[in-house]
Amino acid sequence: MTPAAMPVLRPGYWCECWTQSPATGEAPVLLASCQADNAVQAVRWIRVALRTITSALEPEAAACARSWLAGGYVAAIEALAYTTPYEITVSHRDTHIEWTARPVLFVGLAHREATELPACAEKFTPRPKAPTPY
Repeated sequence: MTPAAMPVLRPGYWCECWTQSPATGEAPVLLASCQADNAVQAVRWIRVALRTITSALEPEAAACARSWLAGGYVAAIEALAYTTPYEITVSHRDTHIEWTARPVLFVGLAHREATELPACAEKFTPRPKAPTPY
C-alpha cells in the first residue's frame, strides 16, 4: 500500500492488562497493552497471558481460568466481533488482574517509508544516542 493510499481510520482492537494489589495501592496499574487487527488476535493475547499464570492461581481461580481457556473464550471473540468490549478478571489472594479488549478505530499516521516527512517532523530535534555499554 502506498503512503497516499493509507486509510485515515483503520478498525482494530485495543487490549490492556490491569492489576490491583497491596503493592500497587488503591488504584489499578496498567501492566501491558497491545493492539490487534481482529477479535481472534485480541483474545489470543489474553489467552496467552492467562495460560501463563494459571498454574500459580489458587485452585478455584485456576479452575475458572482453565474453563475459559478450554472454550469459554469463544464468547469473547463473538462479543468483540459484534463491537462489544470484553473483560475477564482473575483474583489470587489480594491481587486482581483484569484483561480488557475493545473495538477501536486507529488513526493512520505518516508512513515510515514515505520519501517526504510531514512539516511538523522538522520541529523536533533527534535524541542523542546512548553510549555503547562495551
